[in-house]
Amino acid sequence: MMNNTWILVAHRGGARLFENKGPGKGLNLLHNIPHPEGRLKNKDIGADKPGRSFDSNGQGRHSLSSEQEPTAHVTEQFAKQLSTMLDDGRHQQLYGKLVLVAEPRFLGNLRAALSTPTAALVTATVGKDLGGVELHNMPKHLTDTIRL
Repeated sequence: MMNNTWILVAHRGGARLFENKGPGKGLNLLHNIPHPEGRLKNKDIGADKPGRSFDSNGQGRHSLSSEQEPTAHVTEQFAKQLSTMLDDGRHQQLYGKLVLVAEPRFLGNLRAALSTPTAALVTATVGKDLGGVELHNMPKHLTDTIRL
């Protein structure tokens, strides 16, 4: 089991988790994780404007500025969800190596969300959005990274 490699191909609109059991074994799709919220623009998430609040001491109203754009928050939440799934697989010793494939910005979110022990299993990262690539075309995009 521990010589299995998990390959997470992720983008903000979803992710697919593949498994490779060694050279020549190809890719098996383990999970398809849709994330339609990741396709939304800021204006489509919640309200268009920041909420308003009254100061408790009555100084008047002011906008609640959120620390980050709604899309960034949604993306971070998704990265955390994926990292939890990867942690679970590591706990169950379902893989010994991990390859992360995502467009560069989301790759950064993913790496930030990984726990230290899971991050230690990452053998390669590919900064490409392969979200739209069909399963049968996936190996040719990954041949530089992993022997399938």
